[in-house]
This record gives sequence, structure tokens and C-alpha cells, in this order.
Amino acid sequence: MSTTDTGKTTEPDASGELGAAGSQLSTAPVETAMPGSFGGSRAPGAIGWITWTGREVVGWARWFWRQLTSMRVALILLFLLSLGAIPGSLIPQSGTDAQKVADFKDRHSLLGPVYDKLGLFHVYSSVWFSAIYILLFVSLIGCIVPRTWQFVGQLRGRPPGAPKRLTRLPAYATWRTGAAPEEVRETALKVLKQRRFRAHLDGDAVAAEKGYLRETGNLLFHIALVVMLVAFAWGQLFKSEGNKLIVEGDGFSNTLLQYDDFKSGNLFSNDDLTPFSFDLKNFTGTYERTGPNKGTPRTYQAEVTYSEGAYGKPRKKTVKVNEPLEIGDSKVYLVSHGYAPVVTVRDGKGEVVFHQPVPLLPLDANVTSQGAIKVMDGYRNAQGRSEQLGFSAFFVPTFAGAGKGTMFSQFPALDFPVLAVSGFHGSLGVDSGLPQNVYQLDTSKMKQFKDAKGAILKARLLPGETMKLPDGAGSITFEKDVKEWAGFQVTQQPGSDWALVGAFVAIFGLAGSLFIQRRRVWVRATTGTDGVTVVEMAGLGRSESAKLPEELGDLAALVHEQAPSAPEPGPDTPGSDQDTPDPHAVSAAEGAEKQ
Repeated sequence: MSTTDTGKTTEPDASGELGAAGSQLSTAPVETAMPGSFGGSRAPGAIGWITWTGREVVGWARWFWRQLTSMRVALILLFLLSLGAIPGSLIPQSGTDAQKVADFKDRHSLLGPVYDKLGLFHVYSSVWFSAIYILLFVSLIGCIVPRTWQFVGQLRGRPPGAPKRLTRLPAYATWRTGAAPEEVRETALKVLKQRRFRAHLDGDAVAAEKGYLRETGNLLFHIALVVMLVAFAWGQLFKSEGNKLIVEGDGFSNTLLQYDDFKSGNLFSNDDLTPFSFDLKNFTGTYERTGPNKGTPRTYQAEVTYSEGAYGKPRKKTVKVNEPLEIGDSKVYLVSHGYAPVVTVRDGKGEVVFHQPVPLLPLDANVTSQGAIKVMDGYRNAQGRSEQLGFSAFFVPTFAGAGKGTMFSQFPALDFPVLAVSGFHGSLGVDSGLPQNVYQLDTSKMKQFKDAKGAILKARLLPGETMKLPDGAGSITFEKDVKEWAGFQVTQQPGSDWALVGAFVAIFGLAGSLFIQRRRVWVRATTGTDGVTVVEMAGLGRSESAKLPEELGDLAALVHEQAPSAPEPGPDTPGSDQDTPDPHAVSAAEGAEKQ
């Protein structure tokens, strides 16, 4: 048995000598060059002009559609989409943080209006980004649909028959055998089917084809891209994200008014909120005491009781970092933690006008916290006039100690809690109707309390201690109970599961299209002039690969076992001067390199 190959596989034109055997081994659309005139010659008169114009318009429309659905344009659009996402990551977005957008415009009086006109503060909903997104979507759909129908047609059909000259193919093998041609063809058919080729008898040859999963993977990759585009678009349009700070013992109901801040997609409505509620029963946080990771959380979890719907049965759940509470389409993440000292404020008569935990915001990893205590109703001063009180609060869970020169916390746990306060009286400005930050004091219409010496009244309070206000104005007490609060983020991201599935399918589809080779094999067995059967085997692949000659050699070896080589004819044997194919003189396929 003798074999030869050029080390390179090609895809000859169907119009060449290979005929149907050299037809496309894929469903990729054929690129078209820049056209000339589609209308051809124009007939005289108005009707001729209308006919010519119609043909020209239709021709240009077809050419534009072919360009839009080509792989080159799809890659360009994908590249433009990735470029368009860069300003959305670097420039503040109004849908994510409107305050940062306003600050950017204040600091950049020249760039701000330019960015605003270009839509760079709302990139993902801008006209130009949407245009790229939609064109890419149309390009993929226009590419997938015809290729799918063409591939279905290929699956329903049979591998094409063998070309007249198998020696024109890049991988080729031939030998002479004493077995009958019918036996050789039956053996070849059996061997090819065992190797999972689609094979059938076609005249004096066996035609076989394999590697359809390559095109399947290619189509799956494109379909997965469409699924991902739809899923991302759906998620952006119908998403919602809100944050809520909850003190131990308090609860939350998933309504818009309950959130501290909330943002959503353009098509999201309040009816899309998942109905549920939960109460924060307890927050547990423990921290490393020694070593290089001192202060790092060891336990960081919130125990909640939740119920679905208005009449759902209460259930218990422990929410941890990266282990959210999942209710329907909503996920409740634990994102932050802090302390809420319980404070009692009394007026000059000793009546309690304020008694509740006050959540303070952390400033560092050791939970040094700052905030404000606001007494808005029910307080009257020593003269009996109605006033409002405000206290600046600074809290440390672990105080360094008096004389240590720092008020910052030394450890995040409640080892040595201290609350530092200073008071104001007057108007908090809450009656103006303008929104205020609950963690900051507006002292523009307030006076600060001062002691008998005229110094600012302030004190560091240990749990259970009280600071008296001057002139019988009352007092503020730091109670021994210090509660903890937890910050939760409630998200609804529809389409995320589909996007994940699309990503995995795209990866597997791309792997299949890259590593699986579509190839065809033909085995021809004919009776020579000397009565001995001549066996020819040849293969054709879609792309360059050294695997095709190797595979053809393996197949030829299996067929050769059942149809071994016959002795070469001597000089006196009739037909010895017959022109038999010389494997070392076989002309290479068009475009292949000779070895």
C-alpha cells in the first residue's frame, strides 16, 4: 500500500474538477465584492428608468444585507460594542450614581456639557450604543437563520459522490488487491460507519463525511451570542437594585418607600417588585484577635425571619457574605455592618422625648463611626418654647483610653465602647420640606450648647453615663445597650440565568467549531485491465490540518487488512504496461503545497 499527501487540505471550488465533492464544507456565507451597476443597461423612456432604478435599489439592498450579515461586519460591531462600554465604566453614570454625575459636571464645566450631548453619562441607554447593539443583533440573526436552514439541508442529504480524479485531492492512498471490488466497497462502508462517518454507496465508490459537530458548534456559538444579547438587554431594562439599613429588631417590607436608595431599569415598574418581608433578629460578627489578620472578620452573618407574600409562613435564614437570601427573582445580600448606640434624651422636666438606637456610619475597618442624633418633636426648652435638638455623635467600639491621643477605634468588636457627643438647639430645617441626610446635621439655624465657662459643651460617654445640658435644658444618656445594624442590598436581575447559560453554550460551541474538523472521504474500487482490483482512497478537509492524512492512513490500514495488497505484476504480466497511479507523482490539489 502506498500513500501520499501534501500536508495541507483545501476546499476546491465546486465549479472545478471535483464538482459536488468540492462543494462547501460549511454554511458560512460567501463574501461578495463591491458591486457595480445592478440594473444593467437602461431601457429608454420612463418605464425603463423605473425598472432600472428598481433593480438598482434591490441590488444595493441585497449587497448591504450581505455585508451586514458577514462575519467581518459582525466582528467590527462586536469590537465597537466593547469600545462603547469603556466610557460606561470610566465615566459616572446617571442611572448608577446621579450624585457623582452632578459632581463631575460641577468640576468639569467644559467637558460636562460635551459628555452630556454625547450621552456619555447614560452610555447603555444612549442612541449610538443602542444602534450598535441592535445592528449586532440583526447581523447575528441574519447570519444564523439561512445557515441553519442550509445546515439542516446538509444533514438531510447524503455526502456527495466521489470526483472522477481522486488524485486531485490533498490526501490520497492507493493499492492493488485480489479482493473483488464489491467486497472492498462493503468493507470500506463498514469501516467508515464504525468510525462514525455518514457513508453510503455511490456507483463504484463509497462516499463518507464526518465532523458535522463543527458547524453545529458554530451555529450554537452564534445562537448563544444572541441569547446573551437578549438576556443582557432584558436585565438592563427590567433590573432593580435597592439598599436598606436595618437595626436589630427592626424589619423591612419590599416596597419602594422602604428603601434608603433605589434605582431600576427603564421598563421596571413597582408591580415587578417581589412581595416579601423580613426582620433582622440578630447580627453576629467575630474578628481575629492576633496575628497579621487582626481585625479581619471570622463570622459575619445576619439571622433573619422572612415570609413570602402577604400571608406567607415565617421562615428562618442566616444571610452571609456571598450567601444571599433568595426569594423569587429577588436576592437579598448582606453588604455592610455597623453599630447603633441606644440614646435617651430628656427635657428639663425629666420627660423622655427621644429613646431609640441611632445607627452610625463606619469610617474605617475598625468601625469608628460617625452620625447625628436628631430630636425633631416633643422637646421644650427651660422657657417652655418648642425647639429641636441635634447632637453630633462619634462612636468607637474599642476606645484606646484617655490620654492615648486618639479617638479612633482600635478593634471592630465592642470591647470598650465610647460615645462622644456635642449638642445644638434651634431648628433642624426639616420643616422646610427639603430632603436631608439623616447622618448629618444642618446647624445653619441652630446654636451650640456651651458650658458655664463659655466653652463648647461636649463629652465622652461610657455606657450608662449622662451628659447634662446647661440651664436646665435636659440631658442625653448613652444607654448600656448597643445594638448592631446590617446593610442589605436587594437586587432583581432578570435574564442573568439565561446569560450564564448562553456564556457556557458559547464556550462549548466555540470549542467545537475550533477543534472539530469537517472532512470527506471516498473509497473507490474498480477492476483494472489485468483483472486485479485497484483501490483508491482520498480525503478532503475544510481547513489545514495534519489530522486528515493521519486519519486517512488509519482508515486505509483498516480496509487494507480485509483487502490486502496483491503482488505487483511482472514485466510479462498482461497489462503490466498499464498506466497505474504513481503516488509519488500525484499532482497536488489546487492551492496546496507540494512536499
